[in-house]
Amino acid sequence: MTAVLPTGTTPPAGARRSVRRPRVALHAGALAVLVVMLYPLAWLLATSLKPAKEVIASLDLLPSHLEWSNYTTALDGVNGVSVWQLLTNSLLIAGGAVLGNVLSCSLAAYAFARLRFRFRGPLFAFMIATIMLPHHAVLIPQYIIFNQLGMVNTYWPLILPKFLATEAFFVFLIVQFMRGLPRELEEAARIDGCGPFRSFFQIILPLTRPALITTAIFTFIWTWNDFFTQLIYLFSPEKFTLTLALRSFVDASSQSAFGPMFAMSVIALLPIVLFFLAFQRFLVEGMASSGVKG
Repeated sequence: MTAVLPTGTTPPAGARRSVRRPRVALHAGALAVLVVMLYPLAWLLATSLKPAKEVIASLDLLPSHLEWSNYTTALDGVNGVSVWQLLTNSLLIAGGAVLGNVLSCSLAAYAFARLRFRFRGPLFAFMIATIMLPHHAVLIPQYIIFNQLGMVNTYWPLILPKFLATEAFFVFLIVQFMRGLPRELEEAARIDGCGPFRSFFQIILPLTRPALITTAIFTFIWTWNDFFTQLIYLFSPEKFTLTLALRSFVDASSQSAFGPMFAMSVIALLPIVLFFLAFQRFLVEGMASSGVKG
């Protein structure tokens, strides 16, 4: 049996040490995992300041001297396009994708979660099944369609599908959140004369903010890091994003451009980090709420 100490009694020193040891071991293990996870980021930052000959030849983390010219070369851009133009292109595509996904996926989720219509169950199951469909399986048909519409080498193939609720994962995420909202709110609004669209925009949408911000964060990160789809649809250097510019850096100058390439990688990473830090609180809230409710 475990002895219970009276109120106000200080536990013995040996008992305090036995309690602290598991905590110290837990904190040490968490610190070790943190170091392993942050090492690639530290290596990227250090390599972006290394001279070109040390990037491959040296295994040391820290450079022999700081090569700030890597960032100067990276800011000049590639193929005559400045890094600011590349950054603007990336923000335009990512911003359009975020707006399209948030608007279209929330509308589709509202229909599945709050409205009643024929074949709602089979349609929702079919939509969920599309999550298992590989992206490459639909890439060729989509390319043929956009090519016939004359949209290849434009940003429309990268933004337009987002306005058609093609991301089933985000629809499912928002559906799970909306199912936890009380229906009495809509019933009261219906009595006051609100239709489905007005109830959606004035009542349901504000309450679904955590799930919408979660959708926005993941959409921004996935679109920003997308390389293959942008490589398929974009040909002109002035329309390249930062992701495509990194490939052009290597192709243009081969191994001599490794330092500027890593410097541009750091520049490309900054918007994602800032976006995540700004909305991480809503991300945790949205994921937790979507997983519990429903």
